Amino acid sequence: MFDVVVVGADDSTTARRAVAAATEMALMSGGQLHIVTAYDPKPRREKLLPDEFRYLSSDSEVAVVLQDLSFIAKHQGIEPQLHSVEGNPADAILSKATELNADLIVVGNQGMHGVRRVLGSVPNSVAHGASCSVIIVDTSE
Repeated sequence: MFDVVVVGADDSTTARRAVAAATEMALMSGGQLHIVTAYDPKPRREKLLPDEFRYLSSDSEVAVVLQDLSFIAKHQGIEPQLHSVEGNPADAILSKATELNADLIVVGNQGMHGVRRVLGSVPNSVAHGASCSVIIVDTSE
């Protein structure tokens, strides 16, 4: 059913839950799992920004995050493909999903509440821009 599953994630706890859900989807369908992390090569010093507006800023930071996320899938018996993409998180997820001809995109629901829901969020942008199925996983505690 889902031959290519793409999950967008960063180093947050909620993103780890999205990776776990995407891993389950890939396992159930026998598909490939691709984990995508976006980064901005310019350093961000504004620590008070909401998570979705703070990007990782270097290839080495991204590599560490992707390796850490990959252990979630490996623990369940899936060897994920890892992708770091420069730019806005929603655009990065959508472009990689298009490139891979994804059947499913999985994202967490972080940013889907309050003002950010009105102003836009990564899950909202992905849901409206995807050319395949999208699952928005409830990653709240």
